[in-house]
Order: sequence, then structure tokens, then C-alpha cells
Amino acid sequence: MLRVVANEIEKEKSEEEPKQGPPPTPFDHPLFLPALLLAFMLWFGYDGFINQDPDMLEHQDFNRYGFGLLVLLTGWFGYKGWNEWQADKAESESPTDLDE
Repeated sequence: MLRVVANEIEKEKSEEEPKQGPPPTPFDHPLFLPALLLAFMLWFGYDGFINQDPDMLEHQDFNRYGFGLLVLLTGWFGYKGWNEWQADKAESESPTDLDE
């Protein structure tokens, strides 16, 4: 009986006490870096393959190599960020039952 009462008191305390630390920002989201890399990848891809401005043609190789590198980095960090985001969602949705 005392254990049940103690568990109920712990539940109430854990629900009342907010998590310590600063509030989360958009920069803390696991998919922020992949989204940023995707934007740069699109920029490099446009400048390297689509843009035919004569002033930009001298930088075409740089943009093409940058595009290739960013494709790899976006894929890698996108995969890791997606998995971390799914794990965070599953953790927040999972019930934490102290009675068991």
C-alpha cells in the first residue's frame, strides 16, 4: 500500500516539475542541418548545371564538386537526423508507467 502511494507521489512530482535547461529552439531539431545542407545543395546544383551566366561559368567546376559533396552529406545527415527524430517521437509517445 505504501509503495502505491509513493509511486503516485513520484508521478505527481515528475508531472509538475518541468525539464531543467533552456527551452528548445529550431536549431535543436535533428532535421535542421539536413534542411540547411539541402538548400546549399540546390544552390550549388543550380549554379553548376542549370545557370548559363557567363560570369558564373568560370566557377562551374567548383559548384559541381560542391553539389556532389553536398549530395553525400545531405544523405548521410538526413538519414541520421530522420532516425533521431523518429526515436525522439517514439520516446515522447511511449507511456512511462512506474507501477510495473
